[in-house]
Amino acid sequence: MELYSLTAPCHFGLEAVLKKEIYDMGYDITRVDDGRVTFEGDAEAIARANIFSRSAERILIECAAFKAESFEELYDKTRALDWSRFIPQNGKFWITKASSVKSKLHSPSDIQSIMKKAMVDSLKESYHTGSLLEDGAEYPFRVFIKKDIVTIGLDTTGESLHKRGYRKLTAKAPIAENLAAALISLTPWNKDRVLADPFCGSGTFPIEAALMAANIAPGMKRRFRAQTWENLMAKKLWKDVFDEAKDLVDLSCHPDITGTDIDPSMIDIAKQNAKLAGVDKLISFRQCDVGQFSHPASYGFMITNPPYGERLMGEEDVRPLYDNLRKTFNSLDKWSLYVITSYEGTQTALKKKAAKNRKLYNGMIKTYFYMFPGERPAKDHSE
Repeated sequence: MELYSLTAPCHFGLEAVLKKEIYDMGYDITRVDDGRVTFEGDAEAIARANIFSRSAERILIECAAFKAESFEELYDKTRALDWSRFIPQNGKFWITKASSVKSKLHSPSDIQSIMKKAMVDSLKESYHTGSLLEDGAEYPFRVFIKKDIVTIGLDTTGESLHKRGYRKLTAKAPIAENLAAALISLTPWNKDRVLADPFCGSGTFPIEAALMAANIAPGMKRRFRAQTWENLMAKKLWKDVFDEAKDLVDLSCHPDITGTDIDPSMIDIAKQNAKLAGVDKLISFRQCDVGQFSHPASYGFMITNPPYGERLMGEEDVRPLYDNLRKTFNSLDKWSLYVITSYEGTQTALKKKAAKNRKLYNGMIKTYFYMFPGERPAKDHSE
C-alpha cells in the first residue's frame, strides 16, 4: 500500500497524549508541532487512526507543502501538483478551511477561491477535459499557512472525531469528548481504580472512561468521509478495521465509575448518552449535589469539569461550588483530584496548590487542568 504523511490535529497542550496513542497503534511519528502530530501510514492507518484515536480531532493526508508569498505563486504552485492522485474525475472537492499565521497571504476566502481554481485547472489538464462534473464522492481540503509555508491536507474524517455518535443530548457547556478522553489519559487512572465526576452534566467524563475500560474504540459508531473514497481506500479495508475494533471490546469488565449532578434532567441525558455509547451498565449515574457526594473506597479519582463562571453563572455563584468541592474532596480517603476550569480562584477555593497545571482551550475559553494527585495504593504498579 502507498504510504502517506498523515497529520492529526489535537487540542493545544495535549500533543503528548496523541503521540502516545499513535505509537501504540504501531506508527512512526515524523513531526510534532503545536496542536498537531504527523506520522507515516498507509490506507489502513487512515482507517485505524480515525476509528481508534481518542484524542485527535481529525486525520489529514498531507498532500503538499510549499512556500508562497503572493497569490500568483499560490496559484502556480497549487496548479503544478498532481491532484488526480487524490481526486477522481467526478470527485467533488473544495477548500473547506484556510487559516494563516504570520504570512503574507492572510485572506481565507481569497486563499480558498484561488486554490480551488488552480486545482480545477490542474485536474482538467490531467483528465483531458473541458469541465469537471463534481458529482461523485466528496474530497474536502484544509489549508494552513504559517510563515508563508502552505500545507495542504485532505480531510479523511468529515465531522470532527470528538463526535463519537453517542452524545445526542448535551449540557449547556459540555466538554468535547476527545478533550475529556485526553484529560483522563493525563491521569494515572485505569479501569481497576474508582472514578467519579460530581459535575457530570451530559456524562462525557464517565462515558469516555467507560469506553476506555471496555476497550471500545471511540469511532465504532460513526462514519468517516474517506469511507466513500474507493479510489484511495477499499471498502473491505474499512470493514476489516471495524471488525478489529469489535473484536477488542470487553464488556465483562466491572469498573467503578460514577457520575453525579445536581440537575436531574442532566442525569437523564447522561443515562441516555451512556446507553447510546453502549456503556450504560458500566456507569452509575445519580442526582447529587457536589457537597453531598461520598464514596466508601480509598484511592479514587475525581475528574471533573465544574462551572467556570463565564458561560453559565457569575463569580458569586461559582465560588460556593468550589468550596463544596473542596469539602467533599477532603472527606474522601486518599483520593486524587483533577479539575479543568477557567475559574482563576480554583486553587484559592480548594486551599491547595496543584502539583501541576496545564493550559488548554475548551472551545474558545482558556482553561487550566489542575492536578492534585493523591497517595498511590501500596500494591498498585500501574502508574
